[in-house]
Amino acid sequence: MSPATPPSTALGLPLLVLDSITEAVGCGQGCVVVSGSHGGLSAGRFALQSGARLAVFNDAGVGLDGAGIAALALLQSHAMAACTVAHSSARIGEAASTWREGVISHCNASAQAMGARPGVPLRRWLLP
Repeated sequence: MSPATPPSTALGLPLLVLDSITEAVGCGQGCVVVSGSHGGLSAGRFALQSGARLAVFNDAGVGLDGAGIAALALLQSHAMAACTVAHSSARIGEAASTWREGVISHCNASAQAMGARPGVPLRRWLLP
């Protein structure tokens, strides 16, 4: 989906589907950004730069010490909603797969306040 004409989500926010969260910098302000990126700290820093209202990542299998979902706590500390989809439900690096097949695996408190729940397909939650 093109950043020039983003459709809206059930949250009333524009939707961007981008393979890398880095692509949201400069065009993600106030959007739901669905990415194919892992949810590690480096990805979280780019999400902060994007100004997204909600950032979606792949949990990348969670990894050692939760490295694959570390962005969730970072973004929560900045009151930004974030969640991951299970690596077993969507391809890492392919946002279209995250959007089509992703099932929420982890979410921070801000995403939970917006209605995100582990085990729910991402599209079911976000489609109007």
